[in-house]
Amino acid sequence: MKKNFYALGRLKTGQKNATEAEYGNHLEQLKTAGEVLWYRFEGIKLRLADNTFYTPDYFVMASDGQLEAHEVKGLWQDDAKVKIKVASEMYPIRFIAMKKKAKKDGGGWLIEEF
Repeated sequence: MKKNFYALGRLKTGQKNATEAEYGNHLEQLKTAGEVLWYRFEGIKLRLADNTFYTPDYFVMASDGQLEAHEVKGLWQDDAKVKIKVASEMYPIRFIAMKKKAKKDGGGWLIEEF
């Protein structure tokens, strides 16, 4: 019997999916270790154009005081990649995408900077 799979859709604002929640735990560990001073989930919305916004998953202040926008992805949608690239050209913030590495590949996070 064929089983149908359907997308779950977007979560409500402020709700984390499992990967975002795991990354939040990772950030908390970095904060405890002193590598991160502050972070906030969906804390800042950036205007890219009229009626077009980008809300990074996490805004993070590194221990050196640099503000970073972290995007947590399992799979990139084309529009999301375009938005982070546009935002990185418009704002003086370090933009980073984090993708969870498979356990068979050693776990952790793959990092892509924009």
